Amino acid sequence: MSVNRSSYYKWLSRKNHLNRHQKVRQTLTELLKIAHEKYKSYGYHRLATIVRRETDLIFSDNLAHKCCKYSGIKSKARRRKYRKHGDEHVFYPNIINGKWNAVKPLELVVSDMTCIKHRGQNYEWTYMLDTFNNEIIAYDLSKKVGDRKPYFNCLEQLKKKIEKQTTQTILHTDQGTVYSSRAFREAHKDYNIIRSMSRAGTPTDNPIIESINGWIKAEMITDFRYWEEDNIYEFIDKYINYYNFERPAYSLKYKTPVQFKIEQGFG
Repeated sequence: MSVNRSSYYKWLSRKNHLNRHQKVRQTLTELLKIAHEKYKSYGYHRLATIVRRETDLIFSDNLAHKCCKYSGIKSKARRRKYRKHGDEHVFYPNIINGKWNAVKPLELVVSDMTCIKHRGQNYEWTYMLDTFNNEIIAYDLSKKVGDRKPYFNCLEQLKKKIEKQTTQTILHTDQGTVYSSRAFREAHKDYNIIRSMSRAGTPTDNPIIESINGWIKAEMITDFRYWEEDNIYEFIDKYINYYNFERPAYSLKYKTPVQFKIEQGFG
C-alpha cells in the first residue's frame, strides 16, 4: 500500500487515543453542555462567554459553534414574526425612527409592560431600559390588571436619575393608554424629557425592548424556573440584579450592562 513503516507504527500507537486538539474539543463540549443545562435560552456566543468567564480556556466562537452543532446544543428561545406597521401617534411621532445610537447614559430610554404568570396569578411588569447599555434602570410589578401605578412609579425612578442632568432624555414607548394619557404627560412636563412613540401595532419600532422582553421571559422559564419561586417580587429583584451585573449581552460584545457602562467611563 506504499505506506511508510514508521508512519504505520506511529498511527498504530496513537490508535484509539485522542490528540491534543480532540481533547480540547471534548472538554469544551462538556463545559458547553453544562452551561446549556443552566441557561437553555442562550446561543453559542453567550455560552462561550460563560465558559470563558468561569475557566481559563482560550478558544474561538467558531469552535464553540462547531461543538454545539455536533453535540446538538441549541437555544430554546422563541422567534418572532414580522408585522406590518400602523399609524403614528397624533401628539408623539416616532422621532427615533430606527436611530438607536445613544452615546451616553440616559440619552435614550425605552419603556414597556409585559405580562408574567406565576402560580395562577397574572402580573404586569413595567420597566424602563437605557439603550446606551441596555441596563434596566426602573421597574415595578403589579398583580392588578390595568394598574397605572407601575408606569408612574417607573417614571418617578427615571425623574430621580435625570433631575441633575442638563441634557435632554428621549423616552420612547408604544401607544398604550397610560403612556398616551394626559396624566402621564403632566407628570413629566417640568423635566427635560422628550417623548417619542412607536407607530400603532408596530413592535418593530421599539425593537430593543421588544426583543429583550422575549429573551427575558425565555430565560425566566428555561434557565430560572421562576414558577418555583415563592415570592415573585423577590425573584424579579434578583433577576434585575443578575441582568444588570452578570448577564453577558451580545449587543455589548458579551459584557454586562454595568460592566460596559464603567468601561466607557461612566460610573
